[in-house]
Amino acid sequence: MTGSGKGRFKRYEHRFERVLWRLRLIAILPVIMSLVSTVVSFVLGTLEICKALAAFGKVDQLDKKFVAELLGAIVSGIDLYLIGIALLIFGYGVYELLISPIEAAREHDQGGGGLLDIRSLDQLKEKLVKVLVVALIVSAFKAMLTLPIKDGPSLAFFCLSVLLLALSGYLVTANVNRSLP
Repeated sequence: MTGSGKGRFKRYEHRFERVLWRLRLIAILPVIMSLVSTVVSFVLGTLEICKALAAFGKVDQLDKKFVAELLGAIVSGIDLYLIGIALLIFGYGVYELLISPIEAAREHDQGGGGLLDIRSLDQLKEKLVKVLVVALIVSAFKAMLTLPIKDGPSLAFFCLSVLLLALSGYLVTANVNRSLP
């Protein structure tokens, strides 16, 4: 290849790389949608809890079934909040990783390590998994509130569920990565 051919190829390569770099800005779409979904999840969670509290105010007698349903509605609201938090983490992480670091977050950071401090794809994945596992634990807790315990096997399943919830809570909060090779 001649000197002029190499120069032309370098210009095309440079133009292509600029277009490629700018194409990352398409990631703003999932960022915006996840942030909108976060707001919707928070509003739905709040409405769910308000609906449960309104139902509580209209009841004269508290029976076990009503209390379980009331707690289930409140836990559903908390579950929606957790889903909103996962969406917020996702949107924030995608923005930080693909578009630009958020300087305002760095100004108020008191040493890093917060839930929204995301500097790699592995950190984003780890934080999302933790929040989603907690959301699943909350959902399982909600299901357990209305689980009928009528005989030995149903009691054994209930106990096994409690054990699995405790184990998953431990695994989420423990630093399991240190013991893995």
